[in-house]
Amino acid sequence: MPPAETSAETVPSRPPEPPSPRRRLWPWVVGVVMLVAAAAGYWYWSNRVADAPAAAPGAGAGGGGRGDPSARALPVVAVAARKGSIDVYINALGTVTPRNIVVVKPRVDGQLMKIAFTEGQTVKAGDLLAEIDPRPFQVQLAQAQGQMAKDQSLLRNAQLDLERYRTLLAQDSISKQQVDTQEALVRQYEGTIQTDQANIDGARLQLTYSRVTAPLGGTVGLRQVDPGNVVHASDANGIVVIAQLQPISVVFPIPEDSLQRILRRLGTGESVAVEAWNRDQLVKLATGKLLTVDNQIDTTTGTVKLKAEFANTDLMLFPNQFVNVRMLVETLPEAILVPSAAILRGAPGTFVYVVKADKTVTVTPVKLGPVQGETTAVASGVAPGDVVVTDGTDKLREGAAVELITRDATAAPAPAAKRGPRGDRPPGSGPPAGGQKRDKSGGGGGG
Repeated sequence: MPPAETSAETVPSRPPEPPSPRRRLWPWVVGVVMLVAAAAGYWYWSNRVADAPAAAPGAGAGGGGRGDPSARALPVVAVAARKGSIDVYINALGTVTPRNIVVVKPRVDGQLMKIAFTEGQTVKAGDLLAEIDPRPFQVQLAQAQGQMAKDQSLLRNAQLDLERYRTLLAQDSISKQQVDTQEALVRQYEGTIQTDQANIDGARLQLTYSRVTAPLGGTVGLRQVDPGNVVHASDANGIVVIAQLQPISVVFPIPEDSLQRILRRLGTGESVAVEAWNRDQLVKLATGKLLTVDNQIDTTTGTVKLKAEFANTDLMLFPNQFVNVRMLVETLPEAILVPSAAILRGAPGTFVYVVKADKTVTVTPVKLGPVQGETTAVASGVAPGDVVVTDGTDKLREGAAVELITRDATAAPAPAAKRGPRGDRPPGSGPPAGGQKRDKSGGGGGG
């Protein structure tokens, strides 16, 4: 018998291995996980449906059914639009300018001997500011006076000779020509005396200029030169700068479109009030009145400059300071007024939420007028008596049901809205289509 067949009959086959315990348990684990997931999903869905209240009557405008958030009555604060007067202001950025500002310069050349003011001091017109060495001018005055004394002696002698010549002429002892020549000499000396007097006055004036005085009242700045230096009338910096701060002016530009309203107001003779506010528009610095309007429009900017005057008794305004200017141009007596908090901006443009009789809201586009503080005038879109929402607009949309409350009222705690596994907001709690944004500027400008 061949060897291969013999070996095949004698080798026994291996029995199959039994399945491992891990493989036997795997189907059971998968089944348990699926059952737990199904139970959790059923529990979540049943609780969500149970928490959704039934739709309120009249809330169908929002398209809500069972569990639709638009059917919930959202608490809001609302105020009725009213008629009233509102002031129309023009806002601008102005620069404070002194009413008068002078660079005090010496009017004669010489050595500066004394500074008679303190930097930052308030001076009056005529107060002594500095002294220049007066001795050269005293010498010039003495020379002019001496020359005048000499010429006066010559004049007196010529006048005596003229009297003698006239006596001799009456006696026919001399010719008429001699008398005429003597009269001319007298007139010559009289002219010389007038010249001498002018020289004396000029020397006295130069001596007066050696004392530098304040040409106007105001506040002096920092001195530009120290004592001991030689100063000249041609010096550009001068000795000191004096600025008149009381009263003081503010120059500011306004658009040319507003010019006619200002001119009409000035034409009536009324005083146009102007307020100056600080850079943050939080503190009112001063109140004054419009002084004048420039005589031309700047073609590069399309604006015209105006000047207002302020008493500035408390020195809140300082030269070259930038201030925010608010100018009252007119008062609208029969305007429709709403709180500025009710004005929103979004896809419809500028709009408000108006509360209807069935306690639902509707988006109403409005056209804004001037703003005064927290009140805005509405030119169109809202009528007096319409109730507009001022607080709680972040969750509103067209047709949403609302519950009117007051700011002081304590509302009953509403059931907390369920959140998804990732903490998502409940459906319907977002803004309306196109988004909404509260109008931080309070609507339109003040004219």
